[in-house]
Amino acid sequence: MSDVRIVPLQERHREDWNRLYAGYAEFYRVTQTQEMRDRVWSWIHDPAHGTEAFVAEDAEGHAVGLAHFRPFARPLSASTGGYLDDLFVDPQMRGKRVADALLEALAQEGRRRGWSVIRWITAEDNSRARAVYDRVAKLTPWRTYDIPL
Repeated sequence: MSDVRIVPLQERHREDWNRLYAGYAEFYRVTQTQEMRDRVWSWIHDPAHGTEAFVAEDAEGHAVGLAHFRPFARPLSASTGGYLDDLFVDPQMRGKRVADALLEALAQEGRRRGWSVIRWITAEDNSRARAVYDRVAKLTPWRTYDIPL
């Protein structure tokens, strides 16, 4: 595994996080403004909001990967799970198991909090990420639907 350390997102990561999150939006061809990134940044730093984040830091302390996550209720099992909203690794750091480290840190955090599962979705054609996910997690049979509002 690459020489990275997984830590909660901090103010000192703002510039790196902004670059990484803009890259994530670009990868998924989502139009995202600085105002939108500012809103998400504020959510992450607002204890009343459910969104949290980890970053992978390189040896110099620069964020080279991010993971946004939040708890979610699982009424059928009467439990709480963790939902991974976004996972992105700097293209120059891919292939170094940075995503694995972020996912393992999230799994450890979930165990610490007593969550029953870590869940996420990805695009069908995101083959590189799916190769990682197939190695570290179990593919479910569920399909996702949206009602645009």
